[in-house]
Amino acid sequence: MTKRIVVIPGEDAAPEAMEASVALFDRMNLGLEWIYPLLGEPARAQGLGTFPDAARDQIDAADATWFSATSGPSARALSHLRWGKQTFANVRPTRWSPGFATPLADPSGVDFVIVRENLEDSYISLEGDLADLAPLNLTSRTLRGGPQDIGPGTYALKAITEAGSERVARFAFELARRRKAAGHPGRVTASAKWNMLPKTDGLFIEIARQVAADFPDIGFETLIVDDFAHRLVLRPQRFDVIVLPNLYGDILSDAAAGLAGGLGLAPSGCYGVDYAYFESAHGTAPDIAGQGVINPTATILSGAMMLEHLGLEDAGHRLRQAVDAVYAAGRTLTPDQGGTASTKAFAEAVFGAVR
Repeated sequence: MTKRIVVIPGEDAAPEAMEASVALFDRMNLGLEWIYPLLGEPARAQGLGTFPDAARDQIDAADATWFSATSGPSARALSHLRWGKQTFANVRPTRWSPGFATPLADPSGVDFVIVRENLEDSYISLEGDLADLAPLNLTSRTLRGGPQDIGPGTYALKAITEAGSERVARFAFELARRRKAAGHPGRVTASAKWNMLPKTDGLFIEIARQVAADFPDIGFETLIVDDFAHRLVLRPQRFDVIVLPNLYGDILSDAAAGLAGGLGLAPSGCYGVDYAYFESAHGTAPDIAGQGVINPTATILSGAMMLEHLGLEDAGHRLRQAVDAVYAAGRTLTPDQGGTASTKAFAEAVFGAVR
C-alpha cells in the first residue's frame, strides 16, 4: 500500500538536505507519496499565517511526517506535530560507524539510544516574575524564606507527571527488549537529578523503577544525571537505552551526537500512540545555505527510522547499510566530515551503495 508522507523541508540549508533525501527515496521505489503542505513563510506571504488549517489537516491525514529543520517560520507545524499529536517519546540513536569523524580515540562499540520524554518538564513553557509567587507563601529547602524574597528575578515551572513518566519509561523498556532480540545488551538506564529535585525528578525515577519490575528480562540502573554525563563521555560503550526527562534529554542527546561525529549524523524520531514524525537533530545551518554542501546523513537516517515505523524494515536496514558503506569508503563525504562532496553527490553515493 502507498504510504502518504508529509514533507516539511524547513529553512536555510535544510531544504537542500531534504531534497536530496527525497530524491534518494524516490529512486528506491518504495511506494511513498510525498505531500508538501503550504506553510511557513510561503503561506504567510499569501496571508494565510504560518500554519494554515489545510496544512494541519494534511499532517493529520498522513501516515507520518518527515521534517528537516526549522529556524522559525515552520515552528507552528512542529508544535502541532509534538504537542498536538502527543508524540511523547523522542528517540535519538547514537551509533558510530567507520568513517564518522568522531573525536574519540576508540569509538568502536558506541551504539546506544536516548529516549527523551518530549512533552513535559520545563517545556510546558510557564515562566514569570518571582514577585508573582508571593501570594503562594512558598518555602524553599535551600533559600531563606520563599523565592520571592531573594530579589527581582524570574522563575520557570518544571512539571513531571506520573502518566507522562510511565509511558516514556515503558517505551524505553520495550525498545530495549527489541534491541536485545537484535543482539544488544537489553539494558535501560534512567537518569535525572533526584537528589536535588526529589519531588519532580524523584517521581520520574520512581516511576521508571516501577516499570522496570514489568521487564525482568531487561537490565536496569539509575544514575544521577551529572554522574551519567560523566560516564557517557568516559565510556559511552557501556550504555544501551537511556531514558531521560525532557530538558536533560535535549541537552545530553546533542552531546551524545558529538561522540559519534556531530549533529550532521544524528537522526531522531518522535513517537506517540498513533502518530510519529521524523527529523534530523541539527539546525538549519544558515551559514552554508545555498552552497549545496549540507550533510544529508541525519535526514536520510531519520527517513530510515520512518521507513521502519511504516513497516518497511528491510528498506530502512538497507539504507543504513548503504550510509555505512559510503562512510567506510571515505570518497564521497561532505565538508563537515572532512570531505569535499556536495549534498547531492553524497546522496547519489548512498543510492549506489544500496543493496
